Amino acid sequence: MCNLYAMMRSRAEVASLAGAMRDRNNNQPPQPGIYPDYPGPVVLRGDDGQLEMRDMRWGLPTPPKYIEKEARKREAKLLAKNKPFDWDDLLKMEPDKGITNVRQTEIKHWQQWLGPKNRCLVPMTSFSEPDQVGGTLKPFWFALSEDKPLAFFAGAWTPHACVRKIKTGWEEFEAYGFMTTEATEPVLTYHEKAQPVILNAPEDWALWLSDAPWPEVKHLQRPLPEGSLIVVPPEPKPERAAEGLLL
Repeated sequence: MCNLYAMMRSRAEVASLAGAMRDRNNNQPPQPGIYPDYPGPVVLRGDDGQLEMRDMRWGLPTPPKYIEKEARKREAKLLAKNKPFDWDDLLKMEPDKGITNVRQTEIKHWQQWLGPKNRCLVPMTSFSEPDQVGGTLKPFWFALSEDKPLAFFAGAWTPHACVRKIKTGWEEFEAYGFMTTEATEPVLTYHEKAQPVILNAPEDWALWLSDAPWPEVKHLQRPLPEGSLIVVPPEPKPERAAEGLLL
């Protein structure tokens, strides 16, 4: 799973390459490290059909059964202490940290965001995976070439409202995540489980953002051909890290 990536190209370059006509935050600087629940730019088709860029928070809504599972644990602690509570309020206020990557698109929870209205492109120049094969968990970075050209993750987005952190309480925002697929080299050497779905051809970008239903774009959830990625040096170290989830 990918819980860290970089987007070092200017937003103007992203907008030009993707054909976006509007950018809601065109002063944002390049981002050497984008972490779960942090803002990142996405390209989507607006209500009027025009492509636009927006900043959203990385992490799609968690399936309700997992939120309920954690709320039940909190409920048990309150019952053990004989503290009164309202179950509906308890469930509503259970933190939802978000899901960064989506692999199992056959799950009903994800299918609601795979249609044309909710598909998006997530611009990136490199991404990181921890070395789980060697057991070091050292982060390795991957890009299309040494100069780290711009490409896009195949993403999905949705309006969302939840508690991400107890200290900030209830929030309303737009959330995004992106697809993953089976790992291939060179990612496979370090991270066997999965790698992001990267779209680097204009015709694939157009299809992903088209009105085509999910069955007609599902084939894009695939890895790039072997050898399309290389290991690259990381960008300057970002300020902090965070953990995400994968289903």
